[in-house]
Amino acid sequence: MRKIRRMVSVVIISCMMAGCLAGCGSGRETGGTHGERQGTESRSGTERESIAERYRQKAIKEEFEENIAESGQSQQNMAVPECIEEEACDSVVSAADTYNSVMDSASNSEYVKIGYGESGYDTREYDYQEEHRFVSTKDSPLSTFAADCDTASYSNIRSYIEEGTLPPTGAVRVEEMINYFDYDYVSDPEAGKKFAVYTEYADCPWNKDTKLMMVGLNTAAIDMSEKKASNLVFLIDTSGSMYEENKLPLAQKAFKMLAENLDENDRISIVTYAGSDTVVLNGVAGSEAYTICEALDSLEASGSTNGSAGLITAYEIAEQQFIKDGNNRVILATDGDLNVGLTSESDLIGLITEEKDSGIFLSVLGFGSDNLKDNKLEALADHGNGNYSYLDSVYEAKKVLVDEMGGTLYTVAKDVKLQIEFNPEQVKGYRQIGYENRTLSAEDFADDMVDGGEVGAGHVVTALYEVVPVDSEFDVPETETKYTSKKQSTDYSGELATVNIRYKEPDGDKSTLETAVIKAESGQKGMSHDLSFASAVAAYGMLLTDSTYKGTATYKMAEELAEAGITVEINERDMAQASNDQLYRSQFLELVRKTEKLSQREPEAQMWQCD
Repeated sequence: MRKIRRMVSVVIISCMMAGCLAGCGSGRETGGTHGERQGTESRSGTERESIAERYRQKAIKEEFEENIAESGQSQQNMAVPECIEEEACDSVVSAADTYNSVMDSASNSEYVKIGYGESGYDTREYDYQEEHRFVSTKDSPLSTFAADCDTASYSNIRSYIEEGTLPPTGAVRVEEMINYFDYDYVSDPEAGKKFAVYTEYADCPWNKDTKLMMVGLNTAAIDMSEKKASNLVFLIDTSGSMYEENKLPLAQKAFKMLAENLDENDRISIVTYAGSDTVVLNGVAGSEAYTICEALDSLEASGSTNGSAGLITAYEIAEQQFIKDGNNRVILATDGDLNVGLTSESDLIGLITEEKDSGIFLSVLGFGSDNLKDNKLEALADHGNGNYSYLDSVYEAKKVLVDEMGGTLYTVAKDVKLQIEFNPEQVKGYRQIGYENRTLSAEDFADDMVDGGEVGAGHVVTALYEVVPVDSEFDVPETETKYTSKKQSTDYSGELATVNIRYKEPDGDKSTLETAVIKAESGQKGMSHDLSFASAVAAYGMLLTDSTYKGTATYKMAEELAEAGITVEINERDMAQASNDQLYRSQFLELVRKTEKLSQREPEAQMWQCD
């Protein structure tokens, strides 16, 4: 049954590719290397159709022959898909529509997967971050960190679980797992403010002596019909390591989905890099989907990986096509395996840092299951005014580049930093859950020379703290000091904490400060469905890393908390009508159940997994 389902998916995906090509209009193509760029040429309609048909037939034929080989059947005993012999596929629906039809019929635990490499060994790389400890409010009343809207960690963890293995500790970043999901916060910020602030305070599920505090920020969504014109450079890794089906072929499908949602005001360029960099398209109108799809289908994976050269060229093209007051962005698609030119994480960070002040933002799309350099990709996004997503399926590609296009591509605030000041009269100590690699010093908060995080239109940023009330028996280490600050004359005894937010406009250099106060009386015994779900994700992350602070958390507890956070019961029949956020929550619940089964294996079965 699994093989049949996969074969059906392949045929559908092949038709998706054909449909994208068939629906394209006339356009331009520009080629050449970094030092030798060709001029713009027009193709005749007959020539365009011939090229499109060649790419279409080749792709579908290869997929079909692969299925024959895997099934053990002869070609004579197997029906040939109509779209190979006839031009019926020229009238198929768009890739996004085809995807929707697949998803509408899928179960909660299924999504359209592309497959994984079969190299036989795992060379993925992650950075390890020691989790936050409890600190004394008396000693350290300020918790300062950069906002983070990345979601790569969650989808990467999901890919491990779908493979049947538990993820390494370095792959688990709890804040990215939490921020993968949407939450029902205040709909829009107040007039004159960039952010709406939501706070909640309740009992901690895994520690009877502590509380759980949620701080949520959200920005206003944008009307995509009134969006700014975009200057997008697709920077695509076409080196040999991108050959596998869940790398370059998936990247091609992802960019086709995005191309279908662009218009004549947008400018699209394509730069590829392997041993050298190549400009495939330069400033084509977004409405010329045919030309974009044709160029994407022409890409093949081979050679070494000179990513630094590709980055330099991509930024140069973005500067050439720069749209004043528009959305200027490089979108990097790679597994991060850079082996020519600048290869170290520090060198790449230096390159990106030099380019980020040009007004050009960066989105990083990670691909692959056996060679992913997660550490490099996250570093590029964090230092390049960007965000980082990991695409493990067509399902995830549509989520990131279509459903959440505003948040992914349209920055509304940059260098966003948060500083939570806890009141020692109410809070004995606290521990931030996640954001380990986004921690800043207290002094960095007001320093406009220090980077923060980027927040897109409609993005939600959520932070969780495990809080120790002053009357708790939980022990928080304190440092004895000779000098202490005098008590303020103003009475703040009714305040639990103050939330300070500092940000810059996308084209600004000076930061703006917004504040909100969390009242001590906001504490409650029960949880909202949002806090319940966020705590489920946090507990799940702590279980995956075997956190020192997991307390009484179990996978069963995570399941129960997640169930309480799903406001609508979703079954297979009703899935098509379920909202995306409820669907994602339902899929998380299934993921927790799968993980629990994996965790019950004999320890020897997981011994090979090392950070």
